[in-house]
Amino acid sequence: MLKIRLSRTGKKHEPHYRIVVAEARSKRDSKTIDQVGHWHPTEDKLVINKKGYQDWVGRGAQPTGAVSKLYNARSS
Repeated sequence: MLKIRLSRTGKKHEPHYRIVVAEARSKRDSKTIDQVGHWHPTEDKLVINKKGYQDWVGRGAQPTGAVSKLYNARSS
């Protein structure tokens, strides 16, 4: 089963996240299938490839709660 989830990058106390498609059982920062965006929470900057996101959802990938909240908040 595939998940669309956050993968952490960046320094201590300065997080950056990639929005990635990965196998549900894999670790948070392990191998990913595709990257569909990124999020910088301290600057409140979010970039999502909406076409790529919708394509993966159409293929059966399930977004996590955090990713679905971010996507729904920005797409309105």
